[in-house]
Amino acid sequence: MNTLTNKKPQIGVFGGRIPDERLIEVAVEVGRLIARRGGILFCGGMGGIMEAVARGASDTGGITVGILPTDDARTANPYIQIPVVTGIGTARNSIIARSVDGAIAVDGRFGTLTEIAYALDFGKPVVGIDTWDIEGVIHAESAGEAVSKLWEAGQWK
Repeated sequence: MNTLTNKKPQIGVFGGRIPDERLIEVAVEVGRLIARRGGILFCGGMGGIMEAVARGASDTGGITVGILPTDDARTANPYIQIPVVTGIGTARNSIIARSVDGAIAVDGRFGTLTEIAYALDFGKPVVGIDTWDIEGVIHAESAGEAVSKLWEAGQWK
C-alpha cells in the first residue's frame, strides 16, 4: 500500500514491441514481482514487453491495466484485464505516465523514451533495465533489482 494515499501502487512498465527473448523473460519476472508486492500493473496493453509483463502479473494473480493506442478493446493482449481504449495512438504514452506512481522501463525505442520522459517530467521514479541511459533513470541489472529499487524510490510498503 502507498503510505501516503493508502492505496496500492500503480506501476507502469514501459518497453519495446520487439525485444529479444532474454528481455521477454525479464519482463515476465517484473510482472510477477509487481503482482507479489501488491502493485497494479499499467502498460500499453499491446505486444512485446507489454504482453510479457502483463502475463507475469496476471499469472501471479495481479491486476493488469492496458492503456491502448486503439479504439478497440479487442486489440489488447490476452493478459490485460482492464483495457482502456483511447484511440489516440502513441499520445496515450502521456496517460500511462500520468496514471502511475512509478515505472520500470525494459528495452524499448522511441515510444519507450517518450514514456520515460513523461514520467520523469511528472516527477515519477523510473528504473531501467537495458533501456535508455538518461539522467534520472535508476539503473538495474535484473527484474528483482528493478522492482526493489522502484519500491524504495516510491517508498511503498
